[in-house]
Amino acid sequence: MEKWKRTMWILWVGVLFCSASYTMSVPFLPLFLFDLGVQESSVNLWAGIVHSSAFLVGAVMAPLWGMLADKYGKRMMVIRAGLSLSVIYALIAFVQSPEQLVGARMLHGFVGGFVPASMSIVASIAPKQQLGWSLGMMQAGAMTGGILGPLFGGLLAELFGLRNSFIAAAAIILAATIAVITWVREGGEGQAALDKQAGKKEEGSVAPKAAPITFRMAFRNRSLVNMLLLLVVFQLSINMIQPLMALHIAGMSGNGAGSDGVVLSAGLVLSLIGIAGILASPLWGRLGERKGYYRILVLCFMCAGTVICMQYFVEKLWLFAIVQFVFGLFVAGIGPIVNTLMVQSTDEQFRGRTFGLTASANQCGGMLGPLIGGVLGMALNIHWIFVTTGVIMMMAGLAVLRMRHTTAKRTSKVHVAG
Repeated sequence: MEKWKRTMWILWVGVLFCSASYTMSVPFLPLFLFDLGVQESSVNLWAGIVHSSAFLVGAVMAPLWGMLADKYGKRMMVIRAGLSLSVIYALIAFVQSPEQLVGARMLHGFVGGFVPASMSIVASIAPKQQLGWSLGMMQAGAMTGGILGPLFGGLLAELFGLRNSFIAAAAIILAATIAVITWVREGGEGQAALDKQAGKKEEGSVAPKAAPITFRMAFRNRSLVNMLLLLVVFQLSINMIQPLMALHIAGMSGNGAGSDGVVLSAGLVLSLIGIAGILASPLWGRLGERKGYYRILVLCFMCAGTVICMQYFVEKLWLFAIVQFVFGLFVAGIGPIVNTLMVQSTDEQFRGRTFGLTASANQCGGMLGPLIGGVLGMALNIHWIFVTTGVIMMMAGLAVLRMRHTTAKRTSKVHVAG
């Protein structure tokens, strides 16, 4: 096996483990709040605060970790994040109050960056003609981990309790980090590495001042900024309902949040979106190549928004699970297509920083969504939060449609001028 491909598969396993460790623990934190003494009347607000606290810190730290990755190496950032996350997941198992849980989640956001740094390594070592495939495989690894996490987390919590499932998550991310330490070496034979070497031969040993130029150029790139804003809106809408999902599933089960089997049921239902993503992601990618990425992105946003609005009418758990699966089929196309459009709109030398900005946009949306959802959860029935989420996603679809028309007009003017 080629060196770059071997490195990619090792990082693929690492990303899978990292995603699995996250979804083993974080989606069940609202249920964990009951163990910490939170009353049912305020659990929605606390769930929003717990979820958003990590994203608040992560949004600030993501660009800094990106700059440190350029200075000290992306591999070091993967190792730093993995070791730190394993400690923090273990700490969550010992918290005794909701305030301590918020503190642990803030530390979680502070040290994050395992997946973006891994993706950046793959982007830098993969040959140009294999870039789309390799990044797609890394996305699939993250999705696979997202499926396995709730299943294993729910099963472990059912057998050994929620606190022990956090210990298991710490062990899994530690194993992924050890694999990176043992087998991954930065630098590779990909097109990006060859281009960098060629540039050095032509320009001598003088290194360009990349850090300030990169961010200035990024924010002047209208297409890139539009995609970043889309990611914020997408993550905001998804995370509005995420903190409340486990509680809602517990309510539909008919026995309450503290009853037997609730965590396992929540894990099974929460994994459905990931399963749908694995099935649908390749299809959306091929349709985007044939029909146009903007067109497919509009379709995914509009259909996902329509489907999630349908949860307003759902009262049965089995029907809720079916609608979630269909929702996951359409949501699966949004993230990969936005990432593809971002890569297409940036120069190869800025691609690592692009992943840092992407992580920051995701964190911003992940911070705002739970707070909005938690506040709305205190004032409105969760069914109305589903409707709000759907409306936001449909509005995002209309915004993409407008972007598409604007881009087409700009392109036609360029052709006429030429």
